[in-house]
Amino acid sequence: MIKPDILLIEDDEIMRITVSDKLSKMGWTVTTSEDGMTGLEVMKKKDFDVIICDNRLPRKSGMELLKEVKKMQSGAEFIMMTGYGKIEDAVEAMRLGAYDYITKPLHIDELIIRINRIIEHKSLKMKYDVLKNGLNERYSYHNLIGKSKKMEAVFSIIEKINNIDSNVIIFGESGTGKGLVANVIHRMSNRKNKPFVEINCAALPETLLESELFGHEKGAFTGAIRRKHGRFELANGGTIFLDELEDIPPSIQAKLLRVIQEHVIERVGGEETIKVDIRLISATKSDLEKLVARGKFREDLYFRLKVIPICLPPLRERKEDLPLLIDAFLERFNKKFGKSLSIGSDAIKYLTGYDYPGNVRELENIVERLIALTGGDVIRLTDILTILDKGGEGGKMSYKDEEDIPTLRGLLIKTENTHLMKVLEMTNWNKVEASKILGISRKNLWEKLRILKQ
Repeated sequence: MIKPDILLIEDDEIMRITVSDKLSKMGWTVTTSEDGMTGLEVMKKKDFDVIICDNRLPRKSGMELLKEVKKMQSGAEFIMMTGYGKIEDAVEAMRLGAYDYITKPLHIDELIIRINRIIEHKSLKMKYDVLKNGLNERYSYHNLIGKSKKMEAVFSIIEKINNIDSNVIIFGESGTGKGLVANVIHRMSNRKNKPFVEINCAALPETLLESELFGHEKGAFTGAIRRKHGRFELANGGTIFLDELEDIPPSIQAKLLRVIQEHVIERVGGEETIKVDIRLISATKSDLEKLVARGKFREDLYFRLKVIPICLPPLRERKEDLPLLIDAFLERFNKKFGKSLSIGSDAIKYLTGYDYPGNVRELENIVERLIALTGGDVIRLTDILTILDKGGEGGKMSYKDEEDIPTLRGLLIKTENTHLMKVLEMTNWNKVEASKILGISRKNLWEKLRILKQ
């Protein structure tokens, strides 16, 4: 979390000193000003993260200062303090670009909560900007994201083979990104301006798969009313990607071996030998060596395909990549849905505790669901508990070691906090109404929120 530079503009001396002392005790840097003109001069000399300003000020009003802030310090977030009952001022401040407003008489704990929200938002935005501007390029490799040693090993292999045509086989569980790796390899190769053709070998029955790969002549079988060019012909000069390699039937394995050895194909029902120039990339989620041992996969084909092996690690073995992936998906789906959600540290911690049997694809789906269904500006733990855990889907923590099992007190606190947040959201953060529903005093509610934010 960042330590914010705060500018407090307040003409009431007692209020100014009281608020400044309280904020300084939080470890934050606070500069004060007693009127609008002085505050404007301070802003000309220094940039601030947060500007807290009373609307009714001598020499220059808070509204006038807000307009100046939007011109001078676009990175500063503005909190307007308005007199009790002056909601029209608050509405106007928000229209002019204020981050938030707070009514007087001022409750300092409430102000601290608002500032903490800004700090969290700014910290997360800094991470997004790093990814967006490419300052973190070593963690992002042509849409492949990761800083773990296992992913860096994958990046290293891809770099080394970008100018050679050797066959590549990618091993990895479902959802680890095998298709993305194949696409990156093609785009970095000297064939990048030629076709990239992919086919899922598990998606078609044997007869159709043979026709899709090698094509067929008119009349080759019932329904073959015209000549069809196969994927190998369509990929000529470029790259062909065979996914779910383990599902290729033995009869087609023999034909595939001939393509690799002789660089020729024959259409189904045809006699013409057609030369093809392709680079072959294949992928499998299975242990092909076991399939070879059981006679389910040709050994000679296996070794022909396994010239350059790439092993993609499952997400549970590269947990350090999770925050980077979450940030990347957050940016993508915010853009897709026209939103600007950030994600709280409690939510990230919760998401990193899950093992993701569906790997990166499952994480991607979870982030998309959260952005689509979350209201407000920040995805919080309560959103995850509400959206993901309802119906028993994803995001659940898995405790592998005894030390990971929470204490009874920890569970009680977590349950209390979850209920507290749900009631606040239900009442649109009306503290008076929420405290009545919860059966606690408003002061007690503020104290619980303060602890929750720490």
